[in-house]
Amino acid sequence: MEFVVILIILTILVALAGLIRNKIKNEPLTRLIIIKTFLLSFLVISVGIGSIWAFIGHAFMPVQVAESIGWATGSPFQTEVAFANLAIGILGVLCYFFRDNFWVATVIVSSVFLLGAAYVHVINIINYSNHSAGNAGIIFFMDIIGPVILVVLLILYKIYERKQMD
Repeated sequence: MEFVVILIILTILVALAGLIRNKIKNEPLTRLIIIKTFLLSFLVISVGIGSIWAFIGHAFMPVQVAESIGWATGSPFQTEVAFANLAIGILGVLCYFFRDNFWVATVIVSSVFLLGAAYVHVINIINYSNHSAGNAGIIFFMDIIGPVILVVLLILYKIYERKQMD
């Protein structure tokens, strides 16, 4: 769980470092540049590295991860979740190299997966009183907050990108 907090802090620090680098190079810090820098940082680090980390947990430490979520151990669905996380992680990392609608697709797939996970957490809380840290803790809140941040940044990025083109 602590890794999630570290990942968010790292995401913000990398974005700020990128903006400082731009400032040192006397490049303009427009709203578009600021939003783009934060969106890219969230895509590559939070979505990319974060999802690859989730893959590693589900694939190579499935018992520990299942227990932290309050799931039964030994389910093949956990392997499926691992590979879904790997796919999303690869998309996130590739956002560094690909832009435009690739970012849109990555935000959509990541957000649908995370909000779906949040839904499953809520069902587990309501139906099974599953208040395990991996089900009702920071992971649950980040499954909601993460997509909100991504969607808001993406919308703002598209708005300011369109304004710059006009």
